[in-house]
Amino acid sequence: MGGSTVLLALDGIAPGSVLDAQLVRICEHLAADGHDVVRAGTDDDALALVQSRADLTAALVSWDLQAPDGDRESPAEAVLKALVGRFTRLPVFLVTTSTSVDDLPLWVSEVICGYVWLLEDTPGFIAGRIGVAARRYRDEILPPFFRELRRFDDTHEYSWHTPAHAGGVAFLKSPVGRALFDYYGERLFRTDLSISVAELGSLFEHTGPIGDAERNAARIFGADLTYFVLHGDSTGDRIALHASIATDELVLVDRNCHKAIYHGLTLTGGRPVYLVPTRNGYGLMGPIPPAALGREAVGDLVPRSPLAAAAAAPEPVYAVITNSTYDGLCYDAVRVAELLGASVPRLHLDEAWFAYARFHPLYARRYGMAVDGDAVPDAVRPTVFSTQSTHKLLAAMSQSAMLHVKNSPRSPVEHRQFNETFMMHATTSPLYPMIAGLDVAAGMMDGPGGRWLVDEAVTEAIRFRQAVARIGRRIAAAGDRPAWFFGTWQPDEVGDPRTGQRYPFADAPLDLLRTEPACWSLEPGAAWHGFPGLEAGYCLLDPVKVSVTCPGTDAAGTVAEQGIPARILTAYLETRRIVVEKTDAYTCLILFSMGITKGKWGTLIDGLLDFKALYDTGACLADVLPALVEAHPARYGDLTLRDLCDQMHAHLRKSDLIPLLDAAFTHPPRPELTPAQTYQRLLRGGTEPVRLAELAHRTVATQVVTTPPGIPVLMPGENAGGHDEPTLRYLRALEDFDRHFPGFPSETHGVTRGTDGDYWITCLRVP
Repeated sequence: MGGSTVLLALDGIAPGSVLDAQLVRICEHLAADGHDVVRAGTDDDALALVQSRADLTAALVSWDLQAPDGDRESPAEAVLKALVGRFTRLPVFLVTTSTSVDDLPLWVSEVICGYVWLLEDTPGFIAGRIGVAARRYRDEILPPFFRELRRFDDTHEYSWHTPAHAGGVAFLKSPVGRALFDYYGERLFRTDLSISVAELGSLFEHTGPIGDAERNAARIFGADLTYFVLHGDSTGDRIALHASIATDELVLVDRNCHKAIYHGLTLTGGRPVYLVPTRNGYGLMGPIPPAALGREAVGDLVPRSPLAAAAAAPEPVYAVITNSTYDGLCYDAVRVAELLGASVPRLHLDEAWFAYARFHPLYARRYGMAVDGDAVPDAVRPTVFSTQSTHKLLAAMSQSAMLHVKNSPRSPVEHRQFNETFMMHATTSPLYPMIAGLDVAAGMMDGPGGRWLVDEAVTEAIRFRQAVARIGRRIAAAGDRPAWFFGTWQPDEVGDPRTGQRYPFADAPLDLLRTEPACWSLEPGAAWHGFPGLEAGYCLLDPVKVSVTCPGTDAAGTVAEQGIPARILTAYLETRRIVVEKTDAYTCLILFSMGITKGKWGTLIDGLLDFKALYDTGACLADVLPALVEAHPARYGDLTLRDLCDQMHAHLRKSDLIPLLDAAFTHPPRPELTPAQTYQRLLRGGTEPVRLAELAHRTVATQVVTTPPGIPVLMPGENAGGHDEPTLRYLRALEDFDRHFPGFPSETHGVTRGTDGDYWITCLRVP
């Protein structure tokens, strides 16, 4: 029974004693039966093992367990609580020397599965009881599809169907194929099966173990319907739109949307009316203000859109909101549904980065499946779609996603109709290990295990944030070096709503920060976030999405004399094999996923400290970023790290790049054609490349997406506006930056760079 570990949390057993001899024989029987055994002699040892070992399949805990210092009130209870707080249905046996169990706390009697008196039964019998319970546990925790896939694989059947590698055998007939087979191992290929294997069910028909797995995921994620999507959240977005929007129907679209939403509009022929988010002085995209989502505001917005005139009906049929944003801002989803439900029958929350929200109390009300009949009356409650990129921040293989549905009587999803759209986008050759990964990702979040996993990520993110703040404070107080350091974006001060006590963030109790949503709420007018138009509790900063802030500006947009652009920091971190998720002008984003460790974030802090030392001591750029200097010796060869930071900071100040970004993204261009109409022109050669300098008043044919922030600045069919209007000024500022700082190019999709550095963008031909 590989991967089975039994925990023995026992103490007070003298070596060589009768009890010790009995315990040795029990362990021998367990080992012979295929179980590893780990022993803990104190509650601290036991707690450490519970935290670090996910392969426990059974545990024996002594009721007489002692704390190392002997003063803990009930060490055994602490260990039992830790076990039931992490594992669902783990068989736990209580070892007691008492002849009666009547005086045990009732909850202890409820969570254990039996009692063991070490000397009253034979070692083989005791080990057998533990082994049976461990096997049953291992079988019962497996989710539906993965369990059946393992059983099918164990039958070792010959394969007469696709795929042609036939369980990997074909790879063994070629040297290069053998290399692939040896690298991944036989089991991956043995479980890469055809849809001809009827006993595993159908992804198209949602039957058998596959259907069971989707229904199990729906239960775990709180959905009425759940669909496994094997082409990523992008495909989930397209499915949801394609199944809900007909040609020329109006759609309310968050301007902070993923490009897949545009693709969905192209497929459906929907007409977008954009909801515009706020921005702050760092250039971070904020929430759409609640005042913009009410029925009166929507009723005023829609008729002003040029695309509304030829719409199929005057009322929008659908709304799309990004939740949480790339930078970790998550809405009160119940409040959003109350506001938008007055205008649309269906609400789509793109939760690509937020699949874990249901499993931690910090995020109560802030995820799509929280919008049920108890939260919002059926009369105004929309049907809610939640599309989640399961692989991003849960444990699944790349491209694995889920689409969840919470139905409302106003516009319920009828499965048979919806499945027609699902089948248009799904493959007839699904990769079964991906389905197993989705099944297991859901199973990992079931019961207390899900809370434990998310809580660990939240806790480590908070520890990192506080460590950065404390280091910064120590540097400032030391007086023996320049006082600056990096920061992390969060409130400067938090309060405990139960006691009213206030704390500097660095000194706040960890338990308060990891359990109290008010500590992370963007309260109206708070200077630390810099977003206008909010209401209390409307938006929350997700602690696991950490924006590291660099000197140079603040949330209000106040530009400092000294600055360290984040692109230079992240270029240095890459030389240390530390790759961040996203880089803006003065911030970079790091994600505390369930794979986080203290060693991982400790290494990042070391990198930040080393960068500071190199900057403060005037290190030569050739020593800090050697590849950059080697590629561009004439530009950077004579500079220090500080010289480069000073030059780039001065350029960003002079160009007003962040204010231009704010203006460009909060004043969307005028649409002249729908995305679908524009795409038809693109297909039939009705486009041409246009130099950015000549783009004024031209209609673009493709998205122009700038990274940072990774959001479309121009959508297909939109007019770029006048030469001196925000959109073109912002794009010209990016073009100018690229020319001045080779090696730090702006990542802009939809732009082709000429050999002279000019930007070229595809536009519709002028008749």
